[in-house]
Order: sequence, then structure tokens, then C-alpha cells
Amino acid sequence: MAVSISQLAFEHHRVALGIAETKPRISWRFSGHARNWVQSSYDIQISRDGHAHASASCYSTASSQSMYVPWPSEPLKATERAKVRARAYGNNGQSPTPWSDWVTVEAGLLTIEDWAGAVPVAADRETEVDGPKKPIYFRKSFLAGHDIESARLYITALGLYEAEINGKRVGDAVLSPGWQSFNYRHVYDTYDVTALIKDGDNAIGVSIGEGWFAGRISFLEKRNLWGDTLGVQSLLIVTLKNGSTIKVPTDESWKANTGPIVQSEIYNGESYDSRWLAVKKLSPLKGKLVPADGPPVRKLEERKPERIFKSASGKTLIDLGQNMVGWLRLNNVEGPSGTTITLRHAEVLENEELALKALRSAKATDTFILNGNGKQTWEPHFTFHGFRFAQIDGWPKDQPLSQDSITGIVVHSDLEQTGWFECSHQLLNQLHSNRAERLGWTGDAHVFGPTANFLYNTAGFWRGWHKDMYSEMQRQGSMRVPWFVPTVPPDSNNPPGAVWGDVSVGGPWNLFQAFGDVGMLKEQYPQSKGWIDKGIPRQADRLWDRSGHQFADWLDPKAPPEDPGAATTAKYLVADAYLVRMTELLASMSTVLGDKAGAAEYRKQHADLRTKFQQAWIKDGQMTNRTQTAYALALEFGLYTDDKQRCAAADTLRDIVSKNDYLVGTGLAGTPALGPALRDIGAADDFYKMLLQTKAPSWLYQVVQNGTTTWERWDSLLPDGHVNTDSMTSFNHYAFGAVADWIHRTIGGLAPAEPGWRIVSVEPVPGGGITRADTKYISGYGEVRAKWQVDGGKFKLQVWVPPNARARVKMPKSGKVKEVGSGFYEFQEAGHYYGRL
Repeated sequence: MAVSISQLAFEHHRVALGIAETKPRISWRFSGHARNWVQSSYDIQISRDGHAHASASCYSTASSQSMYVPWPSEPLKATERAKVRARAYGNNGQSPTPWSDWVTVEAGLLTIEDWAGAVPVAADRETEVDGPKKPIYFRKSFLAGHDIESARLYITALGLYEAEINGKRVGDAVLSPGWQSFNYRHVYDTYDVTALIKDGDNAIGVSIGEGWFAGRISFLEKRNLWGDTLGVQSLLIVTLKNGSTIKVPTDESWKANTGPIVQSEIYNGESYDSRWLAVKKLSPLKGKLVPADGPPVRKLEERKPERIFKSASGKTLIDLGQNMVGWLRLNNVEGPSGTTITLRHAEVLENEELALKALRSAKATDTFILNGNGKQTWEPHFTFHGFRFAQIDGWPKDQPLSQDSITGIVVHSDLEQTGWFECSHQLLNQLHSNRAERLGWTGDAHVFGPTANFLYNTAGFWRGWHKDMYSEMQRQGSMRVPWFVPTVPPDSNNPPGAVWGDVSVGGPWNLFQAFGDVGMLKEQYPQSKGWIDKGIPRQADRLWDRSGHQFADWLDPKAPPEDPGAATTAKYLVADAYLVRMTELLASMSTVLGDKAGAAEYRKQHADLRTKFQQAWIKDGQMTNRTQTAYALALEFGLYTDDKQRCAAADTLRDIVSKNDYLVGTGLAGTPALGPALRDIGAADDFYKMLLQTKAPSWLYQVVQNGTTTWERWDSLLPDGHVNTDSMTSFNHYAFGAVADWIHRTIGGLAPAEPGWRIVSVEPVPGGGITRADTKYISGYGEVRAKWQVDGGKFKLQVWVPPNARARVKMPKSGKVKEVGSGFYEFQEAGHYYGRL
């Protein structure tokens, strides 16, 4: 199949509109599976006038590099637009690719001067400080000339915004500009609004809700964490065909008003009930105005109720069939003026009623008041919920409630899906699809990172998140990693803890393995060094100080429900094990980045710390804690240096697992290490037995209990149908879904053998009675796929490798390894044993 360039991208932007980089690196992805196709050189053509034409400047380079290629032209200026295309040449007479499609890249506003006097403005009125704030509507009329060439709207908010021009919605993003560490970074968005501008009179309108900036969030039940005033800052630039521009900045000439949305909060929900004021200029935003690194949140799916039914108490309930994040839309509802429809949301049912205790103090309630003027369609604007079930109160008696009356709107960051898995075990397939934490807990982000990086192109998303984290770390010079990012409240100082804080090292390293971006690793290197060098309190032997706080193996299944930190594995055993491992990763980072002195220093620290760990936690070759977590961490992190002791430890881990009836015995810290540790000691079958176990605690227990997302606790719902504990129980909590990384690598057999997937490892380890598996990943080079089945006593494997990449294929029985270039390949071997449970 002929090779072509299927996608050309800039940095990690899905759409390169209004970006911060003036010399954005260029990457291209290939399609086709021509045998052994290797790029030898490339051409990049750049049109600086924003129009595609064949006479544009062309830059030719002899290189096999197709990811993060340096920008070959002069830096882009603020708001400058360029069009780019590329083609690649094969090696040794291989055919070149055709030119790619032209792709536009456009710089955003790069300095405060580029904002042309735009300032944040707010309604000039008394504001509600302690209670919920009514959303504010801002408006500005302006005159546009003839012959419009283009128009861009740059906008952010103190709160969440939705914008319209001439009554038409700007863009399709929701809950913008999202949530950042607003004291340090304040994201603005860029929209192409050319099609919305007309000759003559125009009007721009912006509605602002509280959002994270000023609303009540987190378990602290506080509001106004970053400010108590709702506002907007925007700049509209209309460019005419003669090159002149019309600029419409937010200033004191705008008008403001309150509207029909009475209340709108992230945690509590929204109320809607169907007058203009002057505005005042606010102080400049605290955080630096920056474009987004990742894609926005969008409405990406709609779901109809699977059933509408009455609860035991006579309440009307709906079941959407899937735990989701978003809200409900009411369709064509009609009733008398003043009719109040209330929607209350929950993740599960308890005794066939909404299970509300898991919501803690959040109301999760939306209210809509009809105006009596015919059919109305309505949905919230500035709130969202995690739910599967909803209770509907106040529905008009004269209008039947049907599946067409209500629609579930699913929202999430619009990340490109890059990973897929399917096998012959249907419960495992359901588990893989079960993957709402609203706070950016650093521990969860750490352990789930590799799974997320396979399933989606997360590079831009995590890049922005790590920038926020590093800003928080530098506060007061402590280099402490907060428990969640953004930090709530913003002036808090969480005590440092392992695993959670270690995301500052493990996160960048996981990103490097997935995306191979040395530039991003270099950008994040200071946060990793800062944590290891300054952020961790140490005792004299350089292990963790014993007087602080540790989450450790959080949610160990044997911990009491009311005390999820009381794990069976010693807290500082976990902390010290992760410290040794993170120091080793930091040494590897230093090597990649060419920091020879740093690499030598951290290698020495790693060797010393490993010795200290052995002295503290290994006695006569055995761990001081006989737990799955203790042995999994020691084996997976290479904490044994004596081969005989390592073999004995492997036997002990298998014994612990079998005597626990192959039930999970690990919490958040130990779970990611357990599967790899068993696989690496040749005991993958033991982990298969754990993975396919259906009793609690196990992964499939959640599936057989009708869970459609991964739970926060192994037994968030007890076998008798009751919710476990009165608080801290989520049914959409991704951390324990980290097992999907083992599924991809072990069952599917796919993993990067080199950072960024330039070399692919194909090494399936069948077991558990599974007779086939199909795993696909879209890397920066193109489609990687491994598909195997057991057929007539033979193991048959098909492999697809994209152009400019190669693969190392290892067969499961013989252990034979073959390295192949790009293309499609088939392998088989006979006599393989497949254990059945």
C-alpha cells in the first residue's frame, strides 16, 4: 500500500489556532503499510501570507525525523497565520509520499500589548459575595466595514463563558476557559468568527457563570477561591481585505445585565428563570494570559434514557444506562407558566431510590421554570454532573414523559482517541470500556497516566496540567507537589507525600515514553529535579522523614471503610520504594537530556537509596510486610539486588496472591505494579486469575455489579446493593482503571520499545482462557496493531507497523524475537498452552 502523510500537526495542538509557540515544531503521521519504508529526507513548504500556493518557500532536509521537526522559517508574529504542507522521501529508491494537505497554523496574542487595551470588565453593581452569583450578560455593539477577510475572537473569563455574535453561538466548546491555577496561568481561547461578522451593525454578547473561579467547589464547601467578581476579557479583531483592522476590546463602553439563569454552580447545579447596566474596569488578571495547550471540553455524545420508571416511593426516575459526565437536556417541554421542573442526579440506586449520600453536600440539582409560551428546549450552561440516574420532579401532568423528552449530554475534553482493545472475554471488554474525578488529584494522575496516554492523545492536556503543577510547586520556593492541581484552596500548603508528589517525576517520564518528546521532557525536568532535590523531607539516611503525612497504599481493600489510609503495607515502605524508583527515573531523564553531571549524581543517589531501602525494609531476603503491595513494589522497582533473594521474593508474592484466592490486595500505590511484577517473574497466569476474578475485591466485581465506570473503592457498592460508607464513594474514579495498561501490554502485546513508538514491542502473553485479542494504537508514526487468536492448537499473530517505524516481535512459546520494518506481517507457532480459569 502506498505511503502518504495522513496528518500534519504543530506541537501537540489538535487545532493550531491562536497558539503560544512562534516556532512550532512540526510532526506528520503516515498512512499505509509499505514494507520497510524509511524516511530519508523531507520537504516542508510554508506560505507566510496565509494562502496556499505552490510557489511558497520550500525547505528540504536530509533526515529520518518525522516528529517534532524544527520550524524552518522565521518565527511567527502575534496573530500571524501561515499554511504548511510536507512530503517525505523513502530510502534506497522507495517512492516519496505525495504532498500532505495544507494545514493552517496561527499564533495567538503573545504579549499584553497584543491585547490592544482590552481589560477585564465586570457589571458595575453590588455582587453577592457569600452566596451563589447570578450569571452576568455582557454586550457590545460595533460597526464592521465591507470586504471582510477574517475575524478572530480572543476571550477568557473570571468564571465560565459562552459568547455569541449577532445571536449565533461562537464555537462549540463548553465550560470554557476551564480550570487552571488562575493565580499563575489564565487560559484564553481563540475562535475564527469570520462567518459570524456581517457588513454594518454587529453585536457581541458574552454570558458568564461562576464556574471554578468563583463558585463553590471541593470538599471545603468554600466559594470565591480565586475571586468574588464575575468578568470577561476579550478582543475581537476584524481584518479587512485591504489589510486594515477593526478592534473591539472589552472596556468601559460595554454594557452588562443579569439574565434568566438564577444560579449556576459546578457542584450544586443550575436554576433558570425566564434587565442593562454599566460595566467597570477590573484590575489585570493575576495569572499570565496564555493559550490552551490541550483541546477544550465539548459535547461529544448524546444518550437517551434506557428506561423511565417509578421508585418505591413513587418518584419518577430515568436510567441512562451509563455513568456519564454532563447534564440533561429537556426537549420540547410545554406547560403553564411557573411550572418548575427539578432534576436531581446520582451515580447509582440504593433500594431503587437515588443514592445521594455519595454526593456529600453537593446538591447536583438543576431547575427549569417554564414560561408558558409553548414548547421549550433547555439545558444547563455552566454546570455538569457525574451521574447515570436522575429523578424528575414537576414534569407537566398533561405531557407524557418519554425517551424523546430527555437527552443525556456527555461532555469531556475533546482528546483524539488513539487506543483500542477487544478480546474474546466479554466481561474484560466491559471493564476496558469502564474508564469523575473533578479535582486533579496528583496520585490518580500518576498511576493512570500510562493508560490515559495509550487511549488518547493526552500530550497537550498533560502539558498544561504540569505547567499548573510547577507553578504551584514554586510557590514559596518549597517545591512541594500539592495533592491536587489546581490547588484548592489556592493558598493551601499540602504536606508532601509519596506517589502523589511523585507525579512530578513519573508523569513527565510516562509522557516521554508515550510521545517521545525530548523538548517537553526538558520543559518538565525542573519540576522533577525540584521535587527530588527540595520537595521531599528526608531523614539522615536520605529516605523519607517519618513525621509527615502519607496517603501511601490508599484504599487498600483491607483498610477500614472510614479510614482508607490504614493500609496493610507500611506507609513509609511505600514512600521509600517510590523514592528509589523516582530517583532512578530522574537519572534516566538526565541521561536523555544530556545532563551528565545530573545523571551521575542521581545514579549514585539511586544506588545509595536502594541500599538504605534494603536495610530498612528487607530482612533475610523477605519484605518486612508480607503483602501484595510490598512484594510487587520491590520486584517491579528492582529493589532486590541479589538474584537468589529476588527468586524467593517472587515465590512469596505468588504464594500471597494464591492464598488470597486471587483477590486484589493492593491500593492505589501497589495496584499499578502488581500485574507487571507477576508478568516479569513468569507468573502472568496468576494475574490473569486476579484480573478475571468476579468476587470482591476485584476488577470484574464492578462489572458484574452493573458498573459502567471504574469505582473509587473496590467495593463502592456492597454485594447487598448498599453504598459503602456515607462519604468518599465515587462510581466514576479512574485510578484503579490503570490495569488497562497491563491489558494493552500483556494481553494485547503492544508497548513502545523506544520512547514515542519509533520501535514497537509486540509481545503478547496469552492466558486466562482468552482465545483472541485485537489491540490498536495510533502513534505519531501511524497505526500500530497486533491481532492474535488461538486456532486449531496454533497461535496466529498479525502485526501492522507504520512507515518510518519498526517492531520487535516476540512469540509467546518459543520466545523467538524477530525485528521487522514497516508493513503487515503474519506469524504462527504450534502447541501453545492457554490456561483456563
